[in-house]
Amino acid sequence: MNRIFLSPPFVDEAERAKVAEAFDSNYVAPCGPMVDLFEERLARLSGRKHAVAVSSGTAAIELLLAHLKVDGSWIVIAPTLTFIATVGSAYRRGASLRFVDCDATGNVDASLLEAALKDASSEGRKTLFIGVDLYGRCCDYDIVERLCERYGALFVCDSAEAVGASSGSRAAGSAGIAAVYSFNGNKIVTTSGGGAVLTDSKELADHVRKMSTQSRENTLWYEHVEVGFNYRMSNILAAIGVSQLEKLPRILEAKAAIGEFYSAFASDGLEMLPHVEGENHWLSVLLLENSFKRDALIASFEASGIESRPVWKPMHLQPVFSGGRVYGGKMSEDLFARGICLPSGAGLSPDDLERIKAVLKAHISLSAMASSR
Repeated sequence: MNRIFLSPPFVDEAERAKVAEAFDSNYVAPCGPMVDLFEERLARLSGRKHAVAVSSGTAAIELLLAHLKVDGSWIVIAPTLTFIATVGSAYRRGASLRFVDCDATGNVDASLLEAALKDASSEGRKTLFIGVDLYGRCCDYDIVERLCERYGALFVCDSAEAVGASSGSRAAGSAGIAAVYSFNGNKIVTTSGGGAVLTDSKELADHVRKMSTQSRENTLWYEHVEVGFNYRMSNILAAIGVSQLEKLPRILEAKAAIGEFYSAFASDGLEMLPHVEGENHWLSVLLLENSFKRDALIASFEASGIESRPVWKPMHLQPVFSGGRVYGGKMSEDLFARGICLPSGAGLSPDDLERIKAVLKAHISLSAMASSR
């Protein structure tokens, strides 16, 4: 049987044609018309004035923190339920990390965030909150921005998983002084590998773009007054991204249908991570009774050639951050212990869904037999 992956790219001849167009133009470099076009469309999609396409979502976060000059004098607050790239750059820069628990949707708990921001404010240190739009569900941008303003903290948003999603009337990536997207191979929109910084600040966008190309000054020779990075996106990868954005409505429609497919199992007693209005359905998340049931179902999927994966392990449980300060923690720990990310690729076929359905039905039957004993 063909393996069913968790979230594979949704590409076809359209992407191949765009890559051929970029290749034939001879812009096989980290610059070119496809990069310009991709940035223009990303800015429009996010409702921002500027977008800078870079080599990864991680690079985008690194560039933002470099622009802000985050170092050991800073406090950086972030949701504990996230991927490590959200906080990796802050850790490497020596910032004091503080982790905040989530609510039942998986996104940051506003009351706990306020407690963390209030404590940071009382210490009189520069503070940054890195928000996260978890699994394509936007955090409440309006509430987070009000809290950050109230306590004098800067806000940037890790929207890596949320391209095409929204928070109320606001597009994912529109929050804070800047936000980031990821175009990794498993994301809603892919460029194979890539990311972007989104902002309304021309100064920030210009500096990020400069840093992403080794911080070269505008001189005839290579002149540097700061050390930069080699983080610009290639024209070839941007060509894939341009094609992906053109089919984004189809991708979102397919993802929503897959979310509905899984939601139907609620009538059989399976619990799903609650849907949030405006989400892009990047990954559908099933919640089981305990970690034993979670691991057993993952093993059943694997035996059938189907990839599934636990929910992100909270950052405050990661050995590298052992002993770090955390506000709350029980909700994210529970979601990690019980949560499974289900196959959610936009290209899932009816046969694929039947294979997934058979495994879930077998799990339901075994659970019913065990509970009746």
